[in-house]
Amino acid sequence: LQDKKDTLEYALTEHLRMSGVYWGLAAMDLMSDIKAMDCEGIAKWVMECQHPSGGFGGNVGHDAHILYTLSAVQILALLDRMELLDVDTIADFVSGLQQPDGSFFGDEWGEVDTRFSYCALSCLSLIRRLERVDVAKAVDFVVSCMNFDGGFGCVPGAESHSGQIFTCVGALAIADSLERAQTDQLGWWL
Repeated sequence: LQDKKDTLEYALTEHLRMSGVYWGLAAMDLMSDIKAMDCEGIAKWVMECQHPSGGFGGNVGHDAHILYTLSAVQILALLDRMELLDVDTIADFVSGLQQPDGSFFGDEWGEVDTRFSYCALSCLSLIRRLERVDVAKAVDFVVSCMNFDGGFGCVPGAESHSGQIFTCVGALAIADSLERAQTDQLGWWL
């Protein structure tokens, strides 16, 4: 697609490129064939997607978002190129998205979602800067999104959803707070 920028497919997927590259590289790594990829070219492209705020966009010239910032960090971890990252600038971006209730905005526009809590904790854990946010408040927010059935929604009161369960359980695991989940009910839901 990189060579076919005038196609509908390119236009429809341009904003998803960072996460798509991460998932593709992860699959190649699982097949023990990541070296078949243009690792240097990919690392260079990832760094071109970094915004002055410290976060990364989904592609060159796109606004920074916590989803793509995590994908960028994951890509560079897979490529063993973490030295390219200014981890304190990234930590500033991520920590700046945390809200007083412990939730995280995805970007400067203010959407809140438990996916972003997972992305924040995962990203900061990978760059070893978890202490830059209030982890206890982040956990409290995630737990506030737990429902009577043991599942989790994207915000308090939202319906349980398997994708949200993955991100919430992942966030609790990173925060060493799995005991806060209602495991019997969650097991039933799953």
